Amino acid sequence: MCKTDADRSNIESRIVSLVDKWSAMPMEAEMPEACRHVVDAVSRQATSSSEGGKRLRALLMLAAYDAFDGHADTRNAMLDVACALEVFQTAALVHDDIIDDSDLRRGKPSAHRALETDTGSPAIGRGLGLMLGDLLATVCIDIVNEAAALLPHATALTSAFLNMQREVEIGQILDLAVEQAPLQDAEALANASLNVFRWKTASYTTIAPIELALLGSGAAPGQARERALAIGKPLGLAFQLEDDLIDVIGSSRATGKPVGGDIREGKRTVLLADAIAHADCAARDELIAMFEASSRSESDVSRAIGLFQSTGAVERSRQRIGALWDESVQAIRECKLEQNHETALLETCARFVPDIAKS
Repeated sequence: MCKTDADRSNIESRIVSLVDKWSAMPMEAEMPEACRHVVDAVSRQATSSSEGGKRLRALLMLAAYDAFDGHADTRNAMLDVACALEVFQTAALVHDDIIDDSDLRRGKPSAHRALETDTGSPAIGRGLGLMLGDLLATVCIDIVNEAAALLPHATALTSAFLNMQREVEIGQILDLAVEQAPLQDAEALANASLNVFRWKTASYTTIAPIELALLGSGAAPGQARERALAIGKPLGLAFQLEDDLIDVIGSSRATGKPVGGDIREGKRTVLLADAIAHADCAARDELIAMFEASSRSESDVSRAIGLFQSTGAVERSRQRIGALWDESVQAIRECKLEQNHETALLETCARFVPDIAKS
């Protein structure tokens, strides 16, 4: 088994163990029999929602820890921090699915839908989903606090983790706000969407894994932040741009997302902004009317995909992703790592943008 596969296996089993430990009811808590079935359902869902996923963030953290000479005897503590980041993502996804009214997550019923089935009440299922997301967001802090005590810069590491949470929360607010952005100013829309990517996605997907790994390996907090931003910000933006591109053209990266899902939802994306900016007057008006409508048909989805292609928006997106990937690669090379460490870190980062990095 290669190191990445071994890490992924360890991450998966450790997450289950940590979630079971920290989400359980306190031993001294009284449990009214009438409430037991609901509490048990939430406990089961905490574990179920935490299972699966590619664990790209956790693997990046461990790869960065190794690349920057983290000590072998504290690697298990770093593993727990990596697991905490994955638990935080689960908490965010549970809340996202409620916001988006999603039925499925990773091929299974979304948490609030599963809890709706368990309780027989949509309102209670939704409420329990909110509480489950909050519970997991607290659990991940408990995990970090315990692990950080065994690592350098414990206080800075915990503060960085909390700052990441705050940035994601800001990003979620911006993500909802941008859905009300006017479509007529394409440049402003593109800039607003990229700003959402920085806060909602890059903050915890690529910046935090590197910053936390650097802190855990003993780097000074200022240096850890600087290097994490230099490598992680362009990589995180590229990751989200490629994710949006996958929605239109598909990809070798299996995401489980149906092609055209963002279009059906009417999401404001950089792709849409680029298409509006470079379309002729008729196509521009058509796109604006389509995305201002309350819903979009399957023929609308096909038409939008065609316009994204014919206006050059798809190609411009590829160019954006390529430029950002090159920026991230350059930042890694400027760290002057040992060759084997640099290669391993580059290979891990390339998993975030496989369709560009492999070309």
